[in-house]
Amino acid sequence: MVLGGKTSYVSAMMTALKNLIGLDREELALEMAAIGEKPFRAKQLWHWIYHQGETDFAKMTTLAKTARVKLAEHYTLDRPEVSRELTSTDRSRKWLLKFDDANEAECVFIPEEDRGALCISSQVGCTLNCTFCHTGTQKLVRNLTAREVLGQLMVARDSYAEWPSGRDDRLLTNIVMMGMGEPLFNFDNVAKALKIVMDGDGLSISKRRITLSTSGVVPMMQRCGEELGVNLAVSLHACSDALRDILVPINRKHPIRELLAACRAYPGANNARRITFEYAMLKGVNDSDADAHQLIRLVHGIPAKFNLIPFNPWPGTIYECSKPSTIRRFAKILNDGGLSAPVRQTRGSDIMAACGQLKSDSQRAPRKSREASNTEIAVRPGA
Repeated sequence: MVLGGKTSYVSAMMTALKNLIGLDREELALEMAAIGEKPFRAKQLWHWIYHQGETDFAKMTTLAKTARVKLAEHYTLDRPEVSRELTSTDRSRKWLLKFDDANEAECVFIPEEDRGALCISSQVGCTLNCTFCHTGTQKLVRNLTAREVLGQLMVARDSYAEWPSGRDDRLLTNIVMMGMGEPLFNFDNVAKALKIVMDGDGLSISKRRITLSTSGVVPMMQRCGEELGVNLAVSLHACSDALRDILVPINRKHPIRELLAACRAYPGANNARRITFEYAMLKGVNDSDADAHQLIRLVHGIPAKFNLIPFNPWPGTIYECSKPSTIRRFAKILNDGGLSAPVRQTRGSDIMAACGQLKSDSQRAPRKSREASNTEIAVRPGA
């Protein structure tokens, strides 16, 4: 049965191969059992997919030839499609990635001299509406799956030829969940992906090299610390509820006092692993001496450091970046108060890849279109 006249679409759905990227060890074992392969095949596949980065079953030489043929008949290891790739004059690189449903999200690699961080997105669009953030102008389309979160890292590794995992000469050393979307609103998919990333025989990036940034989804912070143990960054940006209600509207639900209480209770936070408070420097908005002194009082007793972010403009914004002299003075006040407060160097602004500038053109489909699409997807062989 074909609904809505979408014959070609349904046909494609019936013949599509299943993508194994994003599956954990248990799920891979179930897939192997489903096609009559022994459990040890899952361990072999895990190594080839996540450690070696191989995309061609035929090249998985530790597998029997008959198994390789069978895998190719049932599965694929496709990456997201690269819609656009841009490289900044400062060597930052941005990818616009297209997923199976044609929705897109951006991720950015920021290289340093002997290392670098990949900024990964967790959602297409965002629901937080932070007024200084370009991504916040794009309504939430949907969460990214674990496969799509992992796909961003795998595309970056492909681009820099950094397979297998764990190489001493790798440039891509760190991950920051600071791209499009709020990671804690998509925790299950983000957690599943990061556990694969942290696996020593997987993508093999230590939790100490992973930072998850939240705008303040207080109920999920404890779980994040307990299950993942990654570094925590908090988008603070204001020292009063009145201002933060405007800049970061989730503050109306979880005000500063509640947010900071969750920071004090964050598992694993100590002087060696301090919580980072991100603070966008907005001219005449949040950059006064009084603001800096109030921040010192607010975070007292929290193993904390600040990351001062010169505001990165985008088309249509109402904000301006604080003057360099103001930012330096602000940092000095925090330093004198016993807090580390480096000023983040702006990277990739010429390709709209700097902090707060990410966005795609994907839009949430009208309700009727989504319902029709869901109906079509439900059609399977034998329906």
